[in-house]
Amino acid sequence: MYDKKILAAVSRRRKKWQEDLLAPALSKSPGRLQRFSTVSDVEIGAIYSPDLLSNLDYGEDLAFPGEYPYTRGVQPSMYRGRLWTMRQFAGYGTAEDTNARFKFLLAQGQTGLSTAFHFPTLMGYDSDSPRAKGEVGMCGVAVDSLKDMEILFDGIPLDKVTTSMTINGPAAMVFAMYLAVAEKQGVPFRKLGGTIQNDILKEYIAQHSWIFPPEPSMRIITDILAYCSDRVPKWNTISISGYHIREAGSTAVQELAFTLADGIAYVQAGVDAGIDVDRFAPRLSYFFNAHMDFFEEIAKYRAARRMWARIMRDRFHARDENSWKLRFHTQTAGCTLTAQQPLNNIARVALQALAGILGGTQSLHTNSMDETMALPTEQAAMVALRTQQIIAEESGAANTIDPLGGSFFVEQLTNQMEEQASEYIRKIDEMGGMVAAIKRGYPQREIADAAFHYQRLVDAGAKRIVGVNAYQIGEQQQIPLLKIDESVEKRQVARTQEVRRKRDRKRAQARIAALKEGSRTSNANLMPLLVEAAMEYVTLGEMCDALRETMGVYTDPAMF
Repeated sequence: MYDKKILAAVSRRRKKWQEDLLAPALSKSPGRLQRFSTVSDVEIGAIYSPDLLSNLDYGEDLAFPGEYPYTRGVQPSMYRGRLWTMRQFAGYGTAEDTNARFKFLLAQGQTGLSTAFHFPTLMGYDSDSPRAKGEVGMCGVAVDSLKDMEILFDGIPLDKVTTSMTINGPAAMVFAMYLAVAEKQGVPFRKLGGTIQNDILKEYIAQHSWIFPPEPSMRIITDILAYCSDRVPKWNTISISGYHIREAGSTAVQELAFTLADGIAYVQAGVDAGIDVDRFAPRLSYFFNAHMDFFEEIAKYRAARRMWARIMRDRFHARDENSWKLRFHTQTAGCTLTAQQPLNNIARVALQALAGILGGTQSLHTNSMDETMALPTEQAAMVALRTQQIIAEESGAANTIDPLGGSFFVEQLTNQMEEQASEYIRKIDEMGGMVAAIKRGYPQREIADAAFHYQRLVDAGAKRIVGVNAYQIGEQQQIPLLKIDESVEKRQVARTQEVRRKRDRKRAQARIAALKEGSRTSNANLMPLLVEAAMEYVTLGEMCDALRETMGVYTDPAMF
């Protein structure tokens, strides 16, 4: 991109500057740190200049927004056309409680819904299961049957909002209930927009809320890909999630590499199932973490777009340009929030949100200041939403497209990210793909090692966390916290048992039997069977139990 003679001159001048100006200045006043590095402990130079980017080709590596390889953004207009979708993760107690929170957030200017489910639902159990005792409504909303889903979206027209649902093992069952609600509302499936996380591979890697073994889980995912390609074309069928990989302690490069490797595995599974890649790839989306290192995160998002475009065009030979475009949701990093001095979390979230926006996210969730201690209060959620709105309306950050494009530092970081992540993907390919790598425990070990390394840096004071190992105060700051009343569990259990009593028992049992039979043959798509079961008020736990019987249950070999 630059003239070689000019680059050589710049390189000589940079080295002379380091010797003549920087070194003497540091000798008089030593630097703050012995070594400067990112959160991921990648060493950072004192200054960056164009000679370090001698191989950068503007057309091949950057181009313009909306042009391959989309480094500068997947849409030509980005936020000058429309702002990112503003989502706040919401879900607690019963469906009535969460419905009220949804309506409050929409009234405050939120532009998309994001649903958090309680742990029993995430693991495929009903609220009256012995395994659910003490957990009902505690970490998200309890959804056991279509009745709960009807209440959850009561008064919310599903053709007017987009809905994101963060669930993986039982994603197909919850999605079936959502489709059943749309049918009851009279909303055609073709008008539904939203996302189901449905990313089971990262569960085996990081979050561990799985049900079935990898192979049958991948079969369910390809059934969803095929079903939505035909019936729900605007729906994002998988939100391929690096977020939880990062929360488990990975570096930024590991988050990028393992997430794209998961994406490769899903695309390959769809192709192997006989689905044309351009039928389903445009509806794949990504979900990344926004951690504390501002520039490292921006470089990660830019590298992700470029890498995915090349993977889809060159590896999978996709012809539709929409298959090449990596669209992603961002959530600020929950693992960076501190119980010490929790008001500091507002500043952390603002910086992380700005990194996501300058990195070109399509959708954003900002964590609330209290989430390290409890589910967010109404006030804390509103402050988090206002953070996005202030960035959008007051900061000027959304006025121009890719404002950091061309920064010598950011472009060099982007190149490093791509190079290092590509090496990880090469190793995973050599192992036989991500499913094989997971079975060998490869990504799990890499993440564990990275988490241990970072914690040692924190313990040694090499990485400083304000309020934790720096600038501590004696007394603890107290803020209001949301508490889930014990009556929630009693009410939810009673409703689930009432649903079972009032439904047509024979029709429900017939739907369960049909689901079992369909799961025993690879020819049947399970999604229509799940939707029919949901319409008869078969519970989520009953659907999952039926498939546990025919597909088995996964046990992590690393646990024994």
